Amino acid sequence: MNKPKVIFLCTGNSARSQMAEGLLRALAGEHFEVFSAGTEPKGRILPEVQEVMREVGISMAGQFSKSVMEYLGRAVFAHVFTVCADAEENCPAVFLNMGTHDHWPFDDPAKFVGDEEQRLAHTRRVRDQIEERLRLWLTEQGIAPKDYRQM
Repeated sequence: MNKPKVIFLCTGNSARSQMAEGLLRALAGEHFEVFSAGTEPKGRILPEVQEVMREVGISMAGQFSKSVMEYLGRAVFAHVFTVCADAEENCPAVFLNMGTHDHWPFDDPAKFVGDEEQRLAHTRRVRDQIEERLRLWLTEQGIAPKDYRQM
């Protein structure tokens, strides 16, 4: 049986969409093939993102910043989520018209200014907001999210 494909889209594919990709895999990876991409990929995942994901037991190994264009004409997604206004406005329409499309705007950790601890705190807050939204969405899909966190 083929699992439905899910993609999370943002601008840089360095923070929000990467966290959503890792979180959905941890919460319900057996139900979906999960991807993320950016309209203007930064080429790296923010160190703060890698750290806050590691804190809850999610490895970002194997994930990397990539362009939405890598999937154009190569994949059909059952669920498309934009996690920033820029991706919502600038993503190729073909993605936004595939399957179900939801817009979940979250603050951008890449734009937060402060010392390392302040940036980590902000990134944790965004991670937790994304997880909360994913848990709600999974429940709406009739899927019980896994308890994955390693404390």
